[in-house]
Amino acid sequence: MLEKKQARPQADAIEQIEAYIRKNALQPNDRLPGEREMCEMWNVSRTTLRSAIHRMTEEGKLYSQKGSGTYVAQPRMERNLRDMKSTSEQIRGTGHIPGTRVLYADVIECTRYLSHKLHLPLGHKLFFLKRLRLMDGAPYMLELSYVDYDCCPGIENISFHEESLYAELKRFGVQMAEGHETIGITYATEEESQYLQVDEETYLFYLTSTSVDTDGKIFEFSKSVARPDKVRFTNTLHRRADPEQKGSNEL
Repeated sequence: MLEKKQARPQADAIEQIEAYIRKNALQPNDRLPGEREMCEMWNVSRTTLRSAIHRMTEEGKLYSQKGSGTYVAQPRMERNLRDMKSTSEQIRGTGHIPGTRVLYADVIECTRYLSHKLHLPLGHKLFFLKRLRLMDGAPYMLELSYVDYDCCPGIENISFHEESLYAELKRFGVQMAEGHETIGITYATEEESQYLQVDEETYLFYLTSTSVDTDGKIFEFSKSVARPDKVRFTNTLHRRADPEQKGSNEL
């Protein structure tokens, strides 16, 4: 009961902030009033207001600049987990500008861990591609891809600063039929925090996926960490159609 009582003032403050943004038609990067003014406007304590701002910042709705104030954040990219488009295609589809920094691209040997994920023998050749994915010039995802090298000999000579991995694999005759993706939460390591420009131990989305070709063979395994203030993940569910009812219903 006490927890609910404490959460209610924060929720009320969040509603007030969201209503203020809508009423005043604030756009991304527009500044909110100062904390003292907002406390007086809505008769809330400084502690409650800061708690609400912190929550909205974690959700990617606001951001703060030390000594300057609190601002409306750019909307996060929405990525549908059922969408098999490339990362660049997904970013463009939401009106943002994609970018890529290639951190590593070379042929490596399959480790025990990767052998299990790709169903390949130890020491098998893999193409390893490590990329920092950018959205509107800012880092939002660190992506590690491991591809069966038998599918694409010579692919390490291609520059992936601008080229799509899946587009190049198609040129090698690899056609993706399906993918399996899982999502969880992790905390930024020192290396990840530097690349993604977040504090160490900041929570991140953690994704793993396998891609299967038209012959039913796994040709790629990937791991990614993404900033939750830059992207959100959605999934569209469909109820199975009743045998006596045509079509399907979206939930």
